[in-house]
Amino acid sequence: MVHGHGRQAHSHDRETETLEEFDHFVANGSLAGHRVQSVDLTDRTFALLSTDTAGAVFLGCRMQPDAAAKVRTDGALVFPPVPDLPFDPYRGLLYSPDELFEGLAAGGYEATPDALAYDWFQRTKADGDIFASMLRSIHDDAISDALDELLVGARVVGVMGGHAMARGTDAYAGAARLGQALARGGFTVATGGGPGAMEAANLGAYAAPHPDAMLDEALELLAKAPSFVPSISDWAAAAFEVRGRWPGGGDSVGIPTWFYGHEPPNAFAGHIAKYFANATREDGLLARCNAGVIFLPGAAGTVQEIFDNATPNYYESRGEPTPMVLVNRTHWTERLPTWPLLQSLAAGRPMESRIALVDSVDEAPDALRRLTGLG
Repeated sequence: MVHGHGRQAHSHDRETETLEEFDHFVANGSLAGHRVQSVDLTDRTFALLSTDTAGAVFLGCRMQPDAAAKVRTDGALVFPPVPDLPFDPYRGLLYSPDELFEGLAAGGYEATPDALAYDWFQRTKADGDIFASMLRSIHDDAISDALDELLVGARVVGVMGGHAMARGTDAYAGAARLGQALARGGFTVATGGGPGAMEAANLGAYAAPHPDAMLDEALELLAKAPSFVPSISDWAAAAFEVRGRWPGGGDSVGIPTWFYGHEPPNAFAGHIAKYFANATREDGLLARCNAGVIFLPGAAGTVQEIFDNATPNYYESRGEPTPMVLVNRTHWTERLPTWPLLQSLAAGRPMESRIALVDSVDEAPDALRRLTGLG
């Protein structure tokens, strides 16, 4: 289960990310020392004028000029919103599919905030502008902070696999069943947030609260647009059709990147932590998978993720490596013989008892439970 916003405001928590939290702290008499992230305060002028804001920091908060002048007089720091940006660098919460794909129906994918942010990134990533790189860094740090807050207390299982896995295939359906089984087992599913195996696992988590027949029908509907090539708009529209027909799906997490902006995020992850820096995204995704990682068949990217995850496991000295389950014996022993090397690395180390190779995706949840001592 994902633990997320709206979280209740607590007296020891000085991050304020919603109007509700802002009002809570004002009612308790002080905003001193608080960090207020990207909250529209244009209708809270009286509260700002009448509340102690000494030492507070306002990050991208809209406010009336007299309110801004007063909080600066209190000694607060005010970082105003940055004009003409297609994203908010100070955001306090993760993205939702509706937010990233806003405008899809009217203008196609090219008009969405997700596409506009990618276009901005393409224009600025190589020009050496320190301001643009600073904004990207601030944004990514804010995303990491929001992701950590979301996942407090969650048992997170990562599902890794190739982006080329097409809707309408047995492999895609299997990955969706895996996501469904993990979510129903009380795990929070986390993926790289893109298409293919990643989308399938997020779809399965979305389908978890619904009857089994819903997933079968959704898979059939999605097969009409098997890939985001040639049309991201058609591919995304099919996903939103599923969401519209079966609202109230289960939560999961997607962690994509604009570095691979030609690959869109999928619409089935209820919480999307999208980064500009791919290295931050890769490390952060695996580091947060505290209950294990399941690796479906993939190519270079998935192989990299296997060894990115194996490296801290290899050096783990407390006997608590992250469980790793590789799915499809033929793929990982013959086509890309990663398993023998992983076994060699694990031999004689604590991680040896935390790795498994299974033949089919249906075996993966039970294998994960055995490795974690839950089954």
